[in-house]
Amino acid sequence: MATLTLIDTVPCANLLGEGVQWNHQDGCFWWTDIPSSRLYRYRISDKQLSTWDMPERLCCFTFAKNDARILAAFESGFAWFDVATGAVEWIAKPESEIVGNRSNDGRCDRQGRFWMGTTVEQKNTPEQSAALYCLDQQFSVSKHFSGLMISNALCWSPDSCKLYHADSPTHSIRVYDFDAQTGELSNPEIFAHTEIGVEPDGACVDAEGFVWNAQWGGSRVVRYAPDGTKNLVLDMPVSQATCVAFGGSDFNLLAVTSARIGLSDAAITQQPQAGNLFIFQTDFTGLPEAWFG
Repeated sequence: MATLTLIDTVPCANLLGEGVQWNHQDGCFWWTDIPSSRLYRYRISDKQLSTWDMPERLCCFTFAKNDARILAAFESGFAWFDVATGAVEWIAKPESEIVGNRSNDGRCDRQGRFWMGTTVEQKNTPEQSAALYCLDQQFSVSKHFSGLMISNALCWSPDSCKLYHADSPTHSIRVYDFDAQTGELSNPEIFAHTEIGVEPDGACVDAEGFVWNAQWGGSRVVRYAPDGTKNLVLDMPVSQATCVAFGGSDFNLLAVTSARIGLSDAAITQQPQAGNLFIFQTDFTGLPEAWFG
């Protein structure tokens, strides 16, 4: 039997921790607390936690191969952000005309393009919806599909032939054929379902091609086989697990962000660690995070 052992808890009490990823250059997990407009970094070696205030809500981000800045998806769009100086250089705001939408989950594909899906926070018109966007190395933005409510769970198979994605309120993760050269998606199929009251949130893929999905409302992270069957369930001490990432020098540490937003006082009393970052030692191996460029 595979073992996953909780080895560290970072007491950050995030309202909505998201977007966790490993930076192999500095040996740190990085993530964002979206409502607090704050970026977090946790160094494994000495357990040092650092934070930065953002100019607006930071919804997801990636590192770049040839730039020391982070490539951010702030609530209103794509921008470079300089952690050292706080300088912002805007690139594109693909939904600036849609009041009530903001950026949400995103990451880079293995070809170095940055993908970001949006979410409808406040529905102001019947036809209002969210979408999935791709920012390529020439800083051109393309829309890949719309009609979403909460874009989540974006990740790719190790061979870049499959893309996984969820529209969380549909309680399902879909898998698409992915053309790595063009970034085009085709042949959507249902990959996995969650029950009512449990929504698929952030996800990643390990070296074996299994999909790890944090499940909002389910107090768990689920590992799915490439055929969509449930392989393993990691029970969490919090109800709202939000995102997962592998890291560490051997890529065998699993970091899980969580949220306390929306929980009643009674619920927080029952799960006082809600909003913290959890790090598990595992028998599994993850893959290095792809960077932009």
